[in-house]
Amino acid sequence: MPAAVDDDARLDLWLARERGITRHAAHTLIAAGAVRVNRRPGRPGQRVGPDDQIEVSVPAAVVAPPPALAPAVDLVVVYEDEWLAVIDKPAGLVVHPAPGHPDGTLADGLRQRGTVWSLLGGEERPGIVHRLDRDTSGLLVVAKSEAAHRHLAAQLQERSLTRLYWALVAGGLSEATATVEAPIGRDPKDRKRMAVVDGGRPATTDFRVIARHPQTTELEVKLRTGRTHQIRVHLAYIGHPVVGDPVYGRHNDGAARLALHARELRFVHPADGREMAFESALPPELTALVESVREART
Repeated sequence: MPAAVDDDARLDLWLARERGITRHAAHTLIAAGAVRVNRRPGRPGQRVGPDDQIEVSVPAAVVAPPPALAPAVDLVVVYEDEWLAVIDKPAGLVVHPAPGHPDGTLADGLRQRGTVWSLLGGEERPGIVHRLDRDTSGLLVVAKSEAAHRHLAAQLQERSLTRLYWALVAGGLSEATATVEAPIGRDPKDRKRMAVVDGGRPATTDFRVIARHPQTTELEVKLRTGRTHQIRVHLAYIGHPVVGDPVYGRHNDGAARLALHARELRFVHPADGREMAFESALPPELTALVESVREART
């Protein structure tokens, strides 16, 4: 119904005062065509007076659709108690939201369990003490309480939380054991990659040969530090990239996935000091890969 104006005023100011809304909201209504002055669409800055008739048609409320549910993420829980859980992550599962992977993560799977997790790492990383690359499979520990999170993070810092990896790498290594100590940072030529660079963060990786094949070598790898892509970068740096690595490896090796698996995890339980040890068998696709490389010929 038309409303009369009792003084000379800008349309947006009059509407804000008349409706008890903000000037921004008045602008929004006018821009939406919901306000007509003398049967014509109004303009925010136009002057209106006692002889003008103003009609305001408040648009119907728009009900936003409910947010889409995150896809269900089934987790393999190796161990769980009131303090923590140990998860066996499959290859391809992202640990927490990242650019290009907003949902369907391991963090979503943790939330979907309806359990309270530590938020020391932030709301997007519930319980996450350490992580694995998307294409790496295997074990990681997650914390339920902040006390457990702090305790496990301290063990990680002190290197008493031990992570052993299995890796299949290109080529043959002459040494039975070795240590790679080289700083890692963003690749100056490609910011999406990591590289051994001057001024990078200190990084140390130990490895031991466990089997030799005609064109590849199986390694047991131990991290002393936890830099992004550390194992993959260090092994590529010494000329033996992980088989199936799409970023740092040889693109024609024919592997269907990254041949890197977090096989063993050891730590002290934060509640009672028990030594906890877990082992994950190689997934079937890696077992099949090993069988195939044993028969490879140079």
